[in-house]
Amino acid sequence: MGNRAPTLEDVAREAGVSRATVSRVVNGVRNVAPDIQRNVREAIARIGYTPNQAARSLVTRRTGTVALVLSATGRSFTARVFSDPFFGRVVDGVLPVLRRRAIQPVLLVAESAQARTQLVEYLGQGGADGALAVPLDENDPLPAMLMTAGLPTVLFGRPRDGEGCGYVDLDNAAGARLAAEHLWATGRRAPATIAAPVTAPTADERLDGFRDALAGHGITSVPVVRGRFTVDSGRRAMARLLKEHPETDAVFAANDLMAQGACAYLREQGVAVPGRVAVIGFDDSVAARAARPQLTTVRQPVERMAAAMAGLLVEQLDGTRSGPGSKVFEPVLVVREST
Repeated sequence: MGNRAPTLEDVAREAGVSRATVSRVVNGVRNVAPDIQRNVREAIARIGYTPNQAARSLVTRRTGTVALVLSATGRSFTARVFSDPFFGRVVDGVLPVLRRRAIQPVLLVAESAQARTQLVEYLGQGGADGALAVPLDENDPLPAMLMTAGLPTVLFGRPRDGEGCGYVDLDNAAGARLAAEHLWATGRRAPATIAAPVTAPTADERLDGFRDALAGHGITSVPVVRGRFTVDSGRRAMARLLKEHPETDAVFAANDLMAQGACAYLREQGVAVPGRVAVIGFDDSVAARAARPQLTTVRQPVERMAAAMAGLLVEQLDGTRSGPGSKVFEPVLVVREST
């Protein structure tokens, strides 16, 4: 072949099959016997053939790309995305699944109404084969917009009523109950919580789960201060809790960053953790291990959830799943030094 790139004809000769058969294998057509597919793929590997993606797209009407969409309706969007380890964990979970299928992820962000409209127009015109969407706000209109545009979509987090897209989620209420039961079992009788922003999709589930579990033990009033999923907001929330509720002996924070901030403030004030105040986070992110002391936290298996999200979308694109699918993961309490 000299210096020229291998062609379909070269693969066909190497595999001992027709060019049409090679084309069907390369383009993922299903009516090819498994042994022939294997033979063709081995021939492709031996001679180093690389499919022409542009030509392949004309045949399959597929781009070979999937959009990973981060969307929010509030302010401080960029600051949160690049400071919260959650988003890096989502990417870590998605990439291996897509790469096994030779699908390239394209990161898109939608931080405003205009950006959402432009994003949906781009995807609706064939910019990607499907979307993996991570909405940061409960009332984010993007999932409904993607569904209206007819784009295969899977969400990280349960969709609102009426949105028929696939999703992965965590039983957030169960995770909050685990935190409450652990604090009760360790003798804490004046717990408080640093809750998520009211716009966060998980805010109500984690707050209600914590309250409900404590109500079962006769604690019907739980002090609540809202944070913003950041270390600094956790620090400010902890300062307010100590000022307004000095009897507080335990704090459940709706993510690890806020719990880390709470621990930092308590340490600065000379308040022993967990001796005087126990602290529990949520996520089991790198922040849980970076905190001093290391955090007891509710584990959210973000990487596994993101991988499942990508798998659900790939099944839709391949036609092996007729409609949107879903998977809900169970939380686990990880006990460390802060309780």
